[in-house]
Amino acid sequence: MRGGDDADLRASAQEAAASTVRTVPSVDLQRYGGMWYEIANYPMVFQRNCVGDTTAHYMPRKDGSIEVLNRCRNKKGGIDEADGQASVVPGSGNAKLEISFFWPFKGDYWIIGLDPDYRWAVVGSPTRKYLWILSRTPSLPEGELKKALDAARAQGYDLKALRYTAQSKAKE
Repeated sequence: MRGGDDADLRASAQEAAASTVRTVPSVDLQRYGGMWYEIANYPMVFQRNCVGDTTAHYMPRKDGSIEVLNRCRNKKGGIDEADGQASVVPGSGNAKLEISFFWPFKGDYWIIGLDPDYRWAVVGSPTRKYLWILSRTPSLPEGELKKALDAARAQGYDLKALRYTAQSKAKE
């Protein structure tokens, strides 16, 4: 019967991969605002010079937009920064954002997993091309990391492609 169990797991993974990516029902942007540490990501060209200490700071604005500041330690030991602006996709419960670092280009930023206490978040895109695991702290306890990874896996993301981010010290 074990073979049947494995087949069921493969079928579930294939169904998840074929299904549409879903966001969490809603996000309180004031609670979501603040500093997040990158725990893991899918390697991507615009982070090619980042070697660790990657953070994202989200600052909700009165006009409903969100100011974004991404930072990372680069290969030369310096800090790279990218300033961006995000806007909420109407009707998404604040779980779908469009983010732009280089006008006029925008990218999808979908919150697909979120701890009830906003300790971790899983962010992806509807194409499954992008994935980030974020935490309020530079590391996540194993049980919390498993919950975040399970949220990504349930959406059909291939976790073998994840690259874990080195966080050298706690930042305030």
